Amino acid sequence: MRNFLPKFLRYLQVERNYSGHTLIAYQTDLDQFISWLETENHSLHIHEVTLSDLRGYLASLFSSGLSRKSISRKVASLRAFFRYARRSGSVSVNPAVSLSFPKTSRNLPEFLSEETITRLMAQPDVTHWMGLRDRLVLELFYSTGIRLSELTNLKISDYEPAHQTIRVWGKGSKNRIVPVGTSCAHLLSEWMVSRQSIGSGTDRMFVTDKEQPVNPGFIQRLVKKYLLPVTEVKKKSPHLLRHTFATHMIDHGADLRAVKDFLGHESLSTTQIYTHVSVERLKSVYKQAHPTATHDKETL
Repeated sequence: MRNFLPKFLRYLQVERNYSGHTLIAYQTDLDQFISWLETENHSLHIHEVTLSDLRGYLASLFSSGLSRKSISRKVASLRAFFRYARRSGSVSVNPAVSLSFPKTSRNLPEFLSEETITRLMAQPDVTHWMGLRDRLVLELFYSTGIRLSELTNLKISDYEPAHQTIRVWGKGSKNRIVPVGTSCAHLLSEWMVSRQSIGSGTDRMFVTDKEQPVNPGFIQRLVKKYLLPVTEVKKKSPHLLRHTFATHMIDHGADLRAVKDFLGHESLSTTQIYTHVSVERLKSVYKQAHPTATHDKETL
């Protein structure tokens, strides 16, 4: 199996155009399975792996206390690996074809209220270039819903001021054009002026206080710093602003397919979680405001 793994990873990289992070995740999952086979003295020949082996491995993961979400990812990796092995002729039978995903409960994503967003945006001191940068980072996350990796990889040339759009490089090296609102466009214009005199050694849109290209850790700390004073939400991360963008768009009547395109989702089912968020919020408002919402129904 170890000899076949590099071939599978090359297929994901070249033909499926998967990102480096995704490739590492697949390699880690499959390396762990191979190590388990070695520990249990099972055959390492790819054509000798059975459904019983796969189920035994998953049982060991459950016993170790690994979350169902993490186990689901490993199931996906195994299914993809053996599906490719079958298509390439390395195995005559796909042992993972009937391997089931564990049932998982899907938690609704948390989001911020519009009032909280207003307080959040008021914090950075935009009279200084660092504060202007910070405000623009927050505004881009909330106004466009882009991912952390997409923001850190933005280049100066990705902004098109004439059309008020940015080019975003998403998962699988796929790019999409995302419009920015008036407020965000104004900040971008101001930032471009300031950016000319700082960080001349890089073409990245954002630089650190030391004028070096930002990395994900820097942006995560920046966002958390501004979220701490305005919300008690547990996970204070850039993804919270992405969730907030999508939820507010749905709340204000945006078409679900349009939101899907904004977020760069491949499947509409991934975006549908935000309709559930909005419905749950409406239910909460109803229970608090309607006079009969919390009373038992009278018998007619």
